[in-house]
Amino acid sequence: MILTVAHTKGGVGKTTLAFLLAVARAQQGRDLWLVDGDPQGSALTAATVRAEAGRTPVLAVSQYVTASALGIQVRRQAGKYQDVVIDCGARDSEALRMALLLADTVLVPVQPRGLDVWALGAVSALVETANAARGGLRALAVLNLADPGSSPDNTDAASAVADFPALTLLDAPIRRRKAFASAAAHGLAVGELSPVDLKASQELSILVRMVFNDENAMEAA
Repeated sequence: MILTVAHTKGGVGKTTLAFLLAVARAQQGRDLWLVDGDPQGSALTAATVRAEAGRTPVLAVSQYVTASALGIQVRRQAGKYQDVVIDCGARDSEALRMALLLADTVLVPVQPRGLDVWALGAVSALVETANAARGGLRALAVLNLADPGSSPDNTDAASAVADFPALTLLDAPIRRRKAFASAAAHGLAVGELSPVDLKASQELSILVRMVFNDENAMEAA
């Protein structure tokens, strides 16, 4: 599967999710390739920190920030891997549009805040354009950095996603927990933190299963 984690707005936790999903999937024994399509290179940095710390599995990682390089390299090399996770820059760019065309599945993180919800229209339109061009794109949304428990902001964001039929909201919210950001910053899986945040591990495990449509995958997040 080629998974693109995408949004046109920054600050939604896109790179953190992309990296943590990639590590979790690699821990499940999948031959995985992480592609950093963001000029900031944060996913590449996290994977490098992981490798330098001697953590296994080490992620195969590459950075391609132009649409042409991304398209050529992913089409040429994706067949060598069971899963590819692409992290895109947070703006409407040719590279982002290319990443949508390459993907089997796109995951859109939605932070339950007004400005973030308003930005859904732009990314939904890009998904629709990509689907019209290639067809068969599975487009998912996930509440990310969500409030603990049930909150009006979470409910409002979920309702807002329903207004965009191009996106399917997963019942797998990722709460605002320090463990997610801390793990990615240190090149770790959530379960590699000490002490382990069991709730964070469980949330990510559920998301991994739903995104990759793999009910039999072991919970290694």
